[in-house]
Formats: sequence, C-alpha cells, structure tokens
Amino acid sequence: MKSTLMNTQSKIAFMLIMAFLAIIMLFSGWIYFAIPSFLHDYYYDVLEIRAMAAGQMELDKNEGELNGLRAVFSEKLMHEEDLFFKLEQDMDLRTLADSLELPISFFQTIIKEGRARHQEKRLFYVGITYASKQGNYIVVSRAQDHFEEGFIAYLKKTLVAAIIIAFSVSLFIAVYYSRYIFKPLRDITEKAQQISSENLHLRLDSRNNNDEMDELIKTFNDMLDRIETAFETQNNFISNASHELRTPLTAIIGEADVALSKERTIDEYIESIRIMLEEAEKLDAKTNALLFLAQTGFNGKIQQFTRLRIDQLIWDVKSTIEKLNPKSNIRVDMSLLPEDPTKLKVTGNEQLLHLALTNIIGNACKYSNNQLVNVSLGASDDNVVIVIKDNGIGIPTSELKHIYDPFFRASNTKNYEGYGIGLPLTRNIIKMHHGKITVSSLLGSGTTVQIKIPTTNQISV
Repeated sequence: MKSTLMNTQSKIAFMLIMAFLAIIMLFSGWIYFAIPSFLHDYYYDVLEIRAMAAGQMELDKNEGELNGLRAVFSEKLMHEEDLFFKLEQDMDLRTLADSLELPISFFQTIIKEGRARHQEKRLFYVGITYASKQGNYIVVSRAQDHFEEGFIAYLKKTLVAAIIIAFSVSLFIAVYYSRYIFKPLRDITEKAQQISSENLHLRLDSRNNNDEMDELIKTFNDMLDRIETAFETQNNFISNASHELRTPLTAIIGEADVALSKERTIDEYIESIRIMLEEAEKLDAKTNALLFLAQTGFNGKIQQFTRLRIDQLIWDVKSTIEKLNPKSNIRVDMSLLPEDPTKLKVTGNEQLLHLALTNIIGNACKYSNNQLVNVSLGASDDNVVIVIKDNGIGIPTSELKHIYDPFFRASNTKNYEGYGIGLPLTRNIIKMHHGKITVSSLLGSGTTVQIKIPTTNQISV
C-alpha cells in the first residue's frame, strides 16, 4: 500500500512538473517570438523618422532645423544609407528595384500608400514619398539593426536561464506540494499499518478540518469500531463458551450418570430429572445469550434502523420491567427535556435499544433490592443523554475494568441471579448506534450509568 502511495505521489509530482514546464515553455516561446516583432516595428519607426529627417536635410536644406536634426541623428546606424529618387511619371520601377535587389512591390506600395517597409536578410528598408522644394521624391532609408541581434542573443540566454530556474522551482513546488497533499494519507497508512489484532483499540487521529480526509478518518475509525467489537465478541465467545457451557453440561451428565448407576425410586428419578432440567434451562439461557451477544458484534446493518423517540422508548422499558418485576421502583425524570422534541429522535433499532435499556434499568432494580431507581433524560444538539442511577450494592473499584467481559460478575453479586451477559450486550448495542456508555460505581453506594446516543442528524445509516 505504501509503495502504491509513493507511485501515485511520484505520478502527481511528474504531472505537476510537466504542467509547469509546458506553461513556462509556452510563455517563453511567446516572449521569444513577440519581442522581435515589437523590435522590428520599433526599428521601422526609427528608420521612417530618419528618412523624413534625411529628406529635410538633403532635399530642403532647412538651415533652421538642420542643427537640431544633426544633433538627434548624429549617431549613425550600422550600414545606414539614405537613397533619394526623384518621382517621375515614367519612372522605371522594375529597373530601380533590381538595382537595389528589392521587390518591385516595395516601390509600388510607396507610390500607392506613401510609405512601405521591407526586410532583406539583415537589412531593414523604409521608403516614403517626400514632397520637397525640389519636387516629389522617394526617400529610402536602410540600416542593419545590430541592437536587435545583441538583444535577441541576450534574450535567448535569459530565457534559457529563466527556464532552468523555473524548472527547478517548479520541481521543488511539485515535490513539496505532492508530499503536502499526500502527507495525511501517509500518516493514515503508517498508523493503519500499526493496527493489528493485538491493538485494535488504536484509532486514527482526526485533523479537525471537516474535509474529505477527516471523513475518511472517521469512516476508517468506525470500521475499526465494528471490527474491534466483532473481534472481541469472537474471542469472548470462544474463551467463555467452552467454560460456561461445560458447567451445565457437566452437571447434566453427572446427574444422568448418578441416576443410571443403580435403580432408584420414582422420587429420586424425578429429582434427577428436575436437576437436569434446571441445568438444561441454564444451558439454553447461556447459549441464547452467547448467540445474541455474538449477533450484536456485527456492524448493525443487518438490523432494521428507523427514527424513534427515546422518551417514548424509556416509558415502554419502564412498563416492561414493571410487568416482569412488579416490586420495581422506577422514577423517570423528564425535567431536562429540550423544548424541541426533534432533539429526542435517534436513528436505531427499537428492539435492540429496548433490550439494552431493559438490561441496565432492570439490573439497577435488581442490585438495589428494588429501591428507587432514577432515570433522567436530556438532550443537546448532538446527543440524547440517559442517566440511570441506583442506590444498590455498587461494584468494587478494582473490578470495574472487567464489567464488559462476558460472564463476569462482581464478587458481591453471589446472592443475585444472572449470567454476566447484560452489560457486554448493552455496550455492543450502544456501539452499533454510534453511542457511548459510561459506568461509575462505589461499593455499597450504588451505580450510575450514562448513555449517549447521537441524534438523528449526527449519524447516517
């Protein structure tokens, strides 16, 4: 997986470099071809001005402007030359063009439009018609643009250097940003590789950015929750089933051996059968409990989830417990209910949640010897909160860490019936609903159980 991630990162870095390089090359090419065109136009303009000046200086002999013109154009251009041709009606343009090795169209354009431009190899030509005191003339100025040649050579070097620098910068940026983009994925990969069957409790750290990466982390953590629950359930089932199922089986087999070892009276056979029936019922109860516990270790999607109100569910649970145990004393506190009743709605399986709450509230009644059990219900924008508090026998502090182990029973519960399945089963059900259960207890002073279940708008099914 890490190798695949590195290959993807390299591909993205390569694509970014190629994209940057293509942009740089296109921009550099545009500059390289646009600058000479601009320089040509500028140089033609210069030659045209000099052609006008040459006409004034050579044809009009305007002494008032000669000194100023000479000052401006005192510096000669490379291979500069000014040519003057008197414009006559029967002028032979072909011969004139051939003598200068120029196309005849150059002179035709001058006569038609008053000016023309032409480049022949490294020489630039500008021709204009000039009306002087001596008559109409064609003035042709030509020169070699040495500045352009030097400038283009310098431009080439500059562009090559700029491309190399830009490529280096783009390489750095592409590598840096590809690493930056893939850093969360690398972190996820490295952390995921650390998670195995020995440490399924580890989770990926959320970045609190509320982006796609956080959504991926949340999904991955949810998957780990389901895997951990299923894994724990499987381990517990294997480790506890053999022990818990062997006890009643041993009792049944032993009692059957005793009954068959010799002839007995009818009353003795009846007593043996009664004992075997009791042990068989225990075996059946434990088998059903184990199977139900194993079933809740799955991801919950095989069960039907609907929207339901927790307050109504609690009243149903209270009614059920009172039917099973008429001596129970349950008080439901609704003083913390929110004004908005929709905050009491959760998305879940009604049967499973009913079972979970029945287990917790039923245990509170049982281990408090049917003293008052307070069930409080409240809600925030994110969670529905249920608190069950009793004044019963409590749980020893040193044994609290084992309360979710299947078949574990606290050392002070010997006088109470039970199999140690209720709390692990309840935790699995709460986990299936993306909730959380917290148990606090003090020996001899009672137990408090807090259950938080996300409201409907906080989870998706």
